[in-house]
Amino acid sequence: MMKYVTRILLALCAVAGYAQEAPKVWTLKECIDYALQNNINVKRSLLAVDNAEINLLQSKATMLPSVNGGASYGLNWGRSVDPTSNLFIQQQINSINFNGNGSFLLFNGLRLLNTVRQNQFENKAAIEDFNKAKNDVILSVITFYLNVIFNKELYQNAQFQLNTTNQQLDRTRILEEVGSVPRGNVLDLEAQSATNELNLVNRENALNLSLLQLKQALQLSGSTPMDVEVPDIAMLEELALVKSAEDIFSIAKETMPEMKAAALRVTGSNLALKAARGNYLPRVNMVGNFFTNYSSAFKVATGFESTGPPAQIGVVQGSNTPVLSLLPEGRPIFSEKPRAEQFSDNISQALSFQLQVPIFNGLATRANVQRSIISNRQAVINLQDNENRLRQTVETAYNDALAAAKTFQSASKQVAARDEAYRMNKQRFENGAINFVDYQVSENNLFQAKSDLLRAKYDFIFKKKVLDFYEGKTIDL
Repeated sequence: MMKYVTRILLALCAVAGYAQEAPKVWTLKECIDYALQNNINVKRSLLAVDNAEINLLQSKATMLPSVNGGASYGLNWGRSVDPTSNLFIQQQINSINFNGNGSFLLFNGLRLLNTVRQNQFENKAAIEDFNKAKNDVILSVITFYLNVIFNKELYQNAQFQLNTTNQQLDRTRILEEVGSVPRGNVLDLEAQSATNELNLVNRENALNLSLLQLKQALQLSGSTPMDVEVPDIAMLEELALVKSAEDIFSIAKETMPEMKAAALRVTGSNLALKAARGNYLPRVNMVGNFFTNYSSAFKVATGFESTGPPAQIGVVQGSNTPVLSLLPEGRPIFSEKPRAEQFSDNISQALSFQLQVPIFNGLATRANVQRSIISNRQAVINLQDNENRLRQTVETAYNDALAAAKTFQSASKQVAARDEAYRMNKQRFENGAINFVDYQVSENNLFQAKSDLLRAKYDFIFKKKVLDFYEGKTIDL
């Protein structure tokens, strides 16, 4: 009794431990959302969008006036030039200069405007590239997710086959013990059970591999516990093909981000060509300048220092009467002019208009125009190539889905026939009407037919979902 209780407790502990370590069950939406947040290509495409936005902002800013300012401080010894009088002096000078300049482009052949418009289309194209990267991730995740579900069902199918064989083996052993069947029937079923067990191991390995591929698509570690939710998937009649391949292509051509990006880049290349041709036209600039300075050598007379009586500056003709200066003999007093007054008095301003007419620049403009023409042609070819590849992809996907639907129908009929044949042969084998080989062949045919049906089912579901994707529909299960 104690042994029995101990086994029950151990079993309960094992169940509790398994419950605690049970892997998280992921839905398809959770897998897609997680992949979109962590996929490297999606992150790289998002950075490309940020870079395109920076280029667009910079091109807009180039249309604004440019303003620059500067200042300098100088200290000179010995013979130097007074910056306020441009005279040579022999003394130490402290000087301060302030300057500013601004320019505004009035006309340059609309080159800047066309560049801004080009970058606007490039930014939109980068956003479509980002959407394309997300679509690729979604399709990849759905592929791996369906593969996991498919392998789960194959694994369950293999388990059912093994259980059925073991049940038959147990029954045959009982019959063998009472002498109703020969020992060879038991040995044949044991061999079949071993084969089914090996098949179960192979299915388990395939399931683990598909889970690993899904984890890698989600950027998860291979050791991360994970399981997926098996949704209720619609049957064939609910997934029938309604639109033709041409109808689906027409929709895809308008909705697929790679087509939008290619078309946007054609428009952008046209604007780039216009911007390059704008360099043939004259350029008109308006330029303004500002300057002022201060020098410690700039002196002004602020007084007079007397050194003696008024000096004789001449005589009166005839009487020789001395003529004296009105001021006593002396020298003026000089002092440094205040900095604020110097900055105010020395202000210099200028406004000019500049005209530049391109005459010859080493064929640089012509070369840029030719390169822009080539880039425009490449963009047009890329658009045509994307359209051709999209048409081929849609047509191939449509034919694959059509073939998968037919395969599913045939596999369904085959399973129905194999199931009835197996049911009859099982009764006949249990009654001793047929040998084990015929029974084993019937059983194997049934489980192979079920495996083929599962494969056809998920193959059709995926291919139909691909068509839904090109129709612009939200992909879910």
